[in-house]
Amino acid sequence: MHKDVKTMLAGGLIAVALLGGCGKKEDPVSQAAKKDVAAGVPAPGIAEVKAIAEEAFIYGLPIVMNYGVMYEFVIDKNSNQYKAPFNTINNQHRVFTWEDTAIPTPNSDTPYSMAWLDLRAEPVVISVPAVDPKRYYSVMLNDGNTFNYGYIGSRATGSEAGDYLIAGPRWKGETPPGIKKVFNSTTDFSLAVFRTQLIDAKDMPNVEAVQAGYKVQPLSAFLNQPAPAAPAAVEWPKFDKDLVKTEFFEFLDLALQFAPAGPEEEAIRAKLASIGIGPGKKFAFKDLSLEHKAAVLLGMKEGDKKVDEKVASIGKSINGWHVGSAFGDRAFYNGDWLLRAAAARAGIYGNDAAEAMYPMTKTLADGTVLDGAKHKYTLTFAKDQFPPVNAFWSVTMYDAKNQLLVKNPINRYLINSPMLSGMKKNKDGSLTLYIQKDSPGKDKEANWLPAPDGDIYLVMRLYWPKDTPPSILPPGSGTWNPPALAIAD
Repeated sequence: MHKDVKTMLAGGLIAVALLGGCGKKEDPVSQAAKKDVAAGVPAPGIAEVKAIAEEAFIYGLPIVMNYGVMYEFVIDKNSNQYKAPFNTINNQHRVFTWEDTAIPTPNSDTPYSMAWLDLRAEPVVISVPAVDPKRYYSVMLNDGNTFNYGYIGSRATGSEAGDYLIAGPRWKGETPPGIKKVFNSTTDFSLAVFRTQLIDAKDMPNVEAVQAGYKVQPLSAFLNQPAPAAPAAVEWPKFDKDLVKTEFFEFLDLALQFAPAGPEEEAIRAKLASIGIGPGKKFAFKDLSLEHKAAVLLGMKEGDKKVDEKVASIGKSINGWHVGSAFGDRAFYNGDWLLRAAAARAGIYGNDAAEAMYPMTKTLADGTVLDGAKHKYTLTFAKDQFPPVNAFWSVTMYDAKNQLLVKNPINRYLINSPMLSGMKKNKDGSLTLYIQKDSPGKDKEANWLPAPDGDIYLVMRLYWPKDTPPSILPPGSGTWNPPALAIAD
């Protein structure tokens, strides 16, 4: 659903309702000003409100997008994206297809298991089984700030079985016996994303066996002790593409109560409070005057524009591909809210560079937009010049408009390294992928990556990239570069 946040806001269509609801009664900011003047605290003016709204949009976009996904996956039981209640693991015994629309640029490489964690009453314990070292798996821990605050899995903790404690920001307890490591979420609600490598279609029963070994349980259940009192029920506001146009800051306001401010957030949180958002606010945001709401609208539009510009500038442009890293923990962002917003818009819940790299492109090397309605393309990897990884790699096709997988007659959404044995190489040992909307012919269909009848968005995924040459690391400055696409008409 958060792709709708992008769609609605990118065109500046913050609804007219954001500006409405104001008669000729006294401006609430003026009312607040009268109260604040007595306390010696001036209220923000129009220009300042616009500037703060811009910052607030950039700061809040990933948080609101995350809430949208959480709402669809664990709160709205009528959603076609609903997975399971909080603190309950949901195993997907399939990979994502064109029918999965909640997350932009969905990963179709690894069947997902997901668990949204409510950490308010007590921590949660995630248990993993022993996994064959030849099979890549990872558990990415991502909180409501969209910080990747920890990893369990092949690269981070190895292939052995283990129990790991996931604690919320307010937990002060001792680490119990048997816990291998404690991970600290910066928010009360958090997401654990399990990725389990699928070798081929016949491999699904083996993936399901691994998934059956994943376990999520409250700490009290892990210790066989009585559970603490349940946390207060939350009245979750409905989230959909229409409401986000009018209530963006209301969603942000809700989410911030579950996200204690870190040191680098104190300044932006104070600014938000000054226009009625978050803890410590002086007045209701919905009661802003027409003039102030107009300033908010303009500020949000400017912020949205800056996010799009930042997405386009992430990393370096190499052979038409953007190669960089935009995902990480609190220390990684260090208050760079524009980078965090751009990362979420490019593909929320992406991995750290050490776990996976995501070269992405919508153009040829010369900047010409890829258009499946007008051209056929090829992507050729020279002999022994495949992406350098410890696990595996893939190239996934999306339509550029919605960043979703493309419906096609052979139900193929990507080409990855486990498929190489069934593909045809060229006489010189190189491998050519045929990227086009229609079949290149039966003799080439094994190498066909079906494209949309329109603009193309390609994303490489390099799982557990090698850190010694040839390597794509450090991002944008490595010794291996993705090859350029070519027009094949």
